[in-house]
Amino acid sequence: MGCVISNLSAKFAFFPPSPPTYQIKKQEDGKLTAVYTSSSTALTSANGGSGGGGGGGYSLDVLVLPTRRGNKIVAFYLKNPYARLTLLYSHGNAADLGQLVDLFVQLKANLRVNLMGYDYSGYGASTGKPSELNTYADIEAVYECLQTEYGVSQEDLILYGQSVGSGPTLHLASKLPRLRGVVLHSAILSGLRVVCHVNCRFCFDIYKNVNKIQKVKCSTLVIHGMEDDVVSWLHGNRLWKKAKDPYEPLWIKEGNHCNLELYPDYIRHLYKFIYDMETMTTKTRLTKIKQKLRLPKKSNTGKSTAGCSCCCIKVGQPSCRPKCPKPQCPKSKCPKPQCPKCLCSPKCPDCLQCGCCCLNWKFSCCWLPKPKCPDVKLLKCPSCLRCGCGCGCGCFTCLCKCMRCSCW
Repeated sequence: MGCVISNLSAKFAFFPPSPPTYQIKKQEDGKLTAVYTSSSTALTSANGGSGGGGGGGYSLDVLVLPTRRGNKIVAFYLKNPYARLTLLYSHGNAADLGQLVDLFVQLKANLRVNLMGYDYSGYGASTGKPSELNTYADIEAVYECLQTEYGVSQEDLILYGQSVGSGPTLHLASKLPRLRGVVLHSAILSGLRVVCHVNCRFCFDIYKNVNKIQKVKCSTLVIHGMEDDVVSWLHGNRLWKKAKDPYEPLWIKEGNHCNLELYPDYIRHLYKFIYDMETMTTKTRLTKIKQKLRLPKKSNTGKSTAGCSCCCIKVGQPSCRPKCPKPQCPKSKCPKPQCPKCLCSPKCPDCLQCGCCCLNWKFSCCWLPKPKCPDVKLLKCPSCLRCGCGCGCGCFTCLCKCMRCSCW
C-alpha cells in the first residue's frame, strides 16, 4: 500500500518541461551535442560558442550515462581550467538542462569551479520516468562518472541541490563521509511536508531530508527565500538547525522560490562558501571532527603516580611546589618518598627541612594546615596546641633537640 501511495505522490512531485527544451544529436566525429528544440541551434552557440562538444567561451561535454535502474540520463560537464573544486548540481522540479545552461556558465565563471549538471530520468532527453528511486540512481551514476572519467574524488566535490534536487543531494551526501561541502537551495524537509505541515513520519512520504541531513558530516550551506510561497522558509531553517556542521545560512528577505539567483547576496555568499571550502585544510577538517566527537582532553594526572610505585605516595602525596613538584621513589619499595632533584626527603619551603623523618612528611603543612611551633618550626599537637621538650623519647628529631608533645 505504501508503494502505491508513493507512486501516486511522485506524480504530484515531478513536473518535467513538456516538450523538452533541448535535444541530443551526434556529430560526424561521434561527439554528442545539445541543440535547442525550438531553433535547432546548439546550446553553446547561444553563448558565443562554436556549437560542438566544446565552446569558444567555455568547454561543454555532453554525456549520456546509464543508471543501475536501466535508464539513460543526460549530463553536461563544464570545465574551468582554474578550478580546484567540482560542483554537482541537482536542479529543481520544473526545469531541464536547456533552461539551466546559462546559469551553469555563470556559476562556473564566478565561483571558479568545474560544474556537472544532469537531468533526472524522464526530464529533458533522459529516458525513463521520474521517481524518487530513479533520482537516487541518477545522481549515483553521475558521481561514478565524475570519479572514473574526470578523476574527481569526494574530497574535491561539493553537492548542490535546489528544491526537489535536495532529495538526491542529501541521499548521496549521507553516503560520502569525506565530502567537501553541501549547498541546499530552497530545500524541502520532505515531499509530504511541502503539501501539509506535519511532524509525523509516514511510510509513503518521499525525500525524507529531515532524517538524512543528520547523516551528512561536511559543511552545509542553506539558502532560502523568506517570501517563498512554494516551499516555506521554515523548511530551510529546520534543515539548517539539524545539520551537524551548519555553515552561515543565507536568508534572502524578499526572495521567493525561483528568483534567488538574481540577488547579489546569492553569488556573493556562495562564493564565500566555495572559497572557505577551498582553503580548508586536512588539519582543519580533522579538528572539526574531533570537536564533534567531543574527545576528552589528555590529563597529566597519570604522570605523577606513574613514576613512583610506593603505596604511601599513592595515599597522600606531598605538594612540594616549587622545587619538587613530583616526588619519585628510586626503588620499588622504600620507607619514605624521595625528591627527584635533591634525592632526600621532600621539602616544603614553608615548614619542613631536609633530613626530617617520614613522619614529618606525613603531617606536612602542604596538605594538612595546622599551627606551627615558633621554636623548632614543627607542627604542634592538633589536640592541645602545646609543644614540650626533654622527654627523651626521640619521637621528633630536628635541630639537635628532642621535642615531645605532652598529649602525643
